[in-house]
Amino acid sequence: MKQENVFIIMVGICMLVLLIGVLKQRAAILLNIIVRVVVGCVGIILLNDFLQKQGIPVAAGLNPLNLLTIGSLGTSGFALIYGILFYTLL
Repeated sequence: MKQENVFIIMVGICMLVLLIGVLKQRAAILLNIIVRVVVGCVGIILLNDFLQKQGIPVAAGLNPLNLLTIGSLGTSGFALIYGILFYTLL
């Protein structure tokens, strides 16, 4: 084999290993966001039910904007949604 071909094969293998690492990292980030969205949905449903039973007229909807906020910010996004709702209640 020529030295140039060996070099091209080595570069190709290195690029493949880097690509696998990047895809694995992106998959972990996407999984983290999906888990946050699911837990946030359950949290919104439970907190809305609790507030309704307490007689507090505050309820957050399950819409794409709320799910995007919770998915990207996590617990602080959840608190932000309810903070805005309680602020409008004043």
